[in-house]
Amino acid sequence: MLAEMGWLISPSPLRLPLLRRSERRVPLWVLSFMVLARVKALLDRLDRRFEVTTETRSAPKGRIEWTQYATRQMPRGDFLSVPCTFPDLRDDRHLKGAIRFAVEKQVRSLETQCEQGAFVHRLISVAESLLLRVRDVSGRRPTMREVQTWLRRPLRTDVFVEGLQAIDWTVEERGLAGLSDLDGIPWTMPMEQFFEAWVETLIRHVAQRTGGFLKAGRRRETVSPLAWEPPYLGSQRSFVPDLILELENVAVIVDAKYKRHWEELQDGGWRGQTDELREQHRADLLQVLAYANLVSAREVVCCLVYPCSMTTWESLVRRGRLFHHSELPNRGRRVHVWLTAVPMSAAAERVASPFSDQLRSIQHV
Repeated sequence: MLAEMGWLISPSPLRLPLLRRSERRVPLWVLSFMVLARVKALLDRLDRRFEVTTETRSAPKGRIEWTQYATRQMPRGDFLSVPCTFPDLRDDRHLKGAIRFAVEKQVRSLETQCEQGAFVHRLISVAESLLLRVRDVSGRRPTMREVQTWLRRPLRTDVFVEGLQAIDWTVEERGLAGLSDLDGIPWTMPMEQFFEAWVETLIRHVAQRTGGFLKAGRRRETVSPLAWEPPYLGSQRSFVPDLILELENVAVIVDAKYKRHWEELQDGGWRGQTDELREQHRADLLQVLAYANLVSAREVVCCLVYPCSMTTWESLVRRGRLFHHSELPNRGRRVHVWLTAVPMSAAAERVASPFSDQLRSIQHV
């Protein structure tokens, strides 16, 4: 599923003491994935810095090395080759060399895990794309002194520190896909974020099938700020729907909820649920309906998506019960409410197909 999502989310190491041993079996490539994600973020924000450089130039720049010019260039009659020393703004070549060393080592370790599935090949492709970005330097193993010097830099960010930590894991041969023991590093991956990323992947397939334009809250594309008066008062500062799919005259607002509501509603119906579950479900409905005011389309679909088992999903598809519909009266436009569920164990194309068909039925009305 991570590969199907295009690695929209990655596990995050916890700032806890190292564990003596893992309590459960973990896929061998998980920590390699975490390392590559951190290294990519580090490369994306790698600052350029001034370095004192000495090179031969056709025009003087900075300080001219007269002794070298008089003893090497002039005796050969090479008067237009002037050795100069000057500060030059360029990438940190030592740090980029350490990054290349770490990524090359990750590639070698991932190549031992190719039999695990196609997603390992995709991870190798991600690593190779990172190597292209550091191809202008040679890979070199960083020393402990260099790492400590980098960590003492002013204005260092969390991305910078986490990237250096990922390089250190690789140098120390922790967090490699097939060459070292995974025990020791505690990590987490919130299932709410994982499910939201999965639903985003499904709706992206729907957008491709229907010709729509997708905006994702994960990338802060759906943020609608709330302006309070006076500004220092108020509560929530913005609305951020998970997904907004825009089509001609139709807007689909999707809110992913990692809860068991769908399975429980299927088992006992609305009357058979506890007061707590009913209250949670009402809150979900009110939230997604509030988002309807953020778009100006003539028809608006407010869709709540819950997880379900593969068996439940296949049964609902066979019986034509995958979507529950309602429609709210509204002046000048139609507001639809959809409740649906998706499994977390199937190919995205297959799961997205019924959603696309359902959306086409709205477009053709």
